Amino acid sequence: MSQNDAASRSDDAMQRAAYGGHEPDEAIDLYSGGYNGSGFYAEPTDGPFSFRYTVVGDDEMTLRSSSFTASMRGTIEPEDEYVVSWITAGRAVMDIGGDEVQMSTGRPAMFPTGKRYAFHFSDVRQNLIHFNAGYLERLAAERTGGEQQKLHFDHTAQLDPTALKRWHDVVSSVARTMLGNEPDPLLRAEAKRLAASALLDTFPHQGPRVAAVALPPGNARLATALEYIHHHAAEAITTSLIAQAAGLSLRGLQHAFNNQLGTTPTDYLRGVRLDLVQAELLAASPTDATVGAIAQRWGFAHSGRFSSAYVRRFAEYPAVTLRR
Repeated sequence: MSQNDAASRSDDAMQRAAYGGHEPDEAIDLYSGGYNGSGFYAEPTDGPFSFRYTVVGDDEMTLRSSSFTASMRGTIEPEDEYVVSWITAGRAVMDIGGDEVQMSTGRPAMFPTGKRYAFHFSDVRQNLIHFNAGYLERLAAERTGGEQQKLHFDHTAQLDPTALKRWHDVVSSVARTMLGNEPDPLLRAEAKRLAASALLDTFPHQGPRVAAVALPPGNARLATALEYIHHHAAEAITTSLIAQAAGLSLRGLQHAFNNQLGTTPTDYLRGVRLDLVQAELLAASPTDATVGAIAQRWGFAHSGRFSSAYVRRFAEYPAVTLRR
């Protein structure tokens, strides 16, 4: 493919590519080929046609941007990827004739999964994050202790405002890491994991549940409680809400955690949040982020107690992690 103004390079598994031009056929070839598309066609709008498409990342996750001055239609079914996108200008409709979604500026939406669907975008500027399917599925399985399997995202779901704010914060932090100077491989790995975890926390989906085999038989309610904690760690959840989600009394919840895990629901939740704080600190830039702001975002209001808990878990102060 020979797009005008195209440039690409690869360095230490990082991919950076940019495509652009003024020929509709070149844009159609690019988008149709990249998204397993068919039936693409473009119609002019008010001005001359142009398009630009950029990619930064690696085989597991890429940050992308797309823009074109045209009305473009077609059908797509991305292969071996999960894609989340949000428009910053223009009009966009996904899954026309099915579970149709009118995209709104700045609000992210998952591409429909497991089916071919029709779209209509007009004069759109769009940001996207692509996750390799195997990478995201492995992380989802690790988080729950379940077996790796396909994930099915509900692209029509209403997103929780708290989780959505968390998503925006994470994307900003990850973008600074990935789009700046060539990131250290460790920072890149942590940024990818942070973005993937935020996606799984934010966008409703069906996938592996906490595996019953990871617990003694007959602990389905405890597994549900663990899953609830992992999925809602960014929210102001309480032991009462955890118990309610698991269908247990407070005493029953405490008993299950103590007998089977040797801990309390509160301590388990704290550990999950500390792990997520560490991931965000590793992905953040010390010039753009503070330990206090990240800690508060994960529910740690008292800096002294947070710092002590962090040191006990990771054997270093959070400020040291941020400066890595």
